[in-house]
Amino acid sequence: MPVDRELVNVEPRADGVTVLRLDRPPANALSRAMLEELAAAARALATEPPGAVVITGGERIFAAGADITEFGGPEEAAVVGGHFREALDLVAGIPRPVIAAVNGYALGGGCELALACDLRVAADDAKLGQPEILLGIIPGGGATQRLARLVGPSRAKDLIFTGRQVPADEALRIGLVDRVVPAADVLDETLALAAELARGPSMALAFAKRAIDDGLETSLGAGLEIEHDLFTDVFRTNDAKAGVAAFLDKSLGKATFRGR
Repeated sequence: MPVDRELVNVEPRADGVTVLRLDRPPANALSRAMLEELAAAARALATEPPGAVVITGGERIFAAGADITEFGGPEEAAVVGGHFREALDLVAGIPRPVIAAVNGYALGGGCELALACDLRVAADDAKLGQPEILLGIIPGGGATQRLARLVGPSRAKDLIFTGRQVPADEALRIGLVDRVVPAADVLDETLALAAELARGPSMALAFAKRAIDDGLETSLGAGLEIEHDLFTDVFRTNDAKAGVAAFLDKSLGKATFRGR
C-alpha cells in the first residue's frame, strides 16, 4: 500500500539506542502500511541490533489501535491479523531490550504493541486497554496471549471482557507497565533507561531475553535446560571474559563491554 511519507521513523542515536517513532497523526492508528514499515524496521534491527530500542508515539497518543477502516469480514480480518502477527512478533524478537515509551492512550493494537516490548514506561496520565470487545470482536494482535502471560489470566480476562481503559497507577500495580513517570518526562526517562542497558553486555542481555522468552513457551524443566545451555554459551563471549576479569580484579561494574 503506497504512502507519501514514512509512518515509522527509525532514529539511531550516538548512545547505542535506536528510536522507532510512530508517525501517523492524529491517533497513530496501526494501518497495514504502518505495520509493514514496523515489521521492516524490526527485521533490520534484528539483523544488526543496536544496544537497545525505544518505541514511542505522539505526546498524547502512543497508538490508538488498529485502523478500523481496514476492517471488514473474515477475509479482511485474516489479512489485518497477519500483519499484526508478523510485525509484533518481529518487534518481540529483536535480540536486545525493547522499551515502549507510552504517552497518552495505548489501546487495542497500540496496547498490543506495548505488550510486544520487553518493558513499558508510562506517563502518569496514560490509559491502556483492549477495547475490542466493545466492537463485538476480540483482540487480534496478541493480547489474549501476551497480556495473560504478563498480568495473569484472570486480570487479562477482566481487561479483555470489559474493554475498560486502565489508568497508569493501576497498570503499574498489576504489572502491565513497569514504571510510571510524569508525562513530560516519559521519553527522556525511557531513553535514559535504554542507554543504561545499551552500555551493558549486549550478548548477555540477548541471551537472558532469549532464555526468558523461550522458557515461557515450554515446561519448567525444559526452560531450565534452555537456561543451562545459554548460561554455558554466554561464557564463550568476550563480554563474559571482560566482566569476570573485572570482578577478579575487584572492579565489579567497571568492565567495558564490546558486545561480542
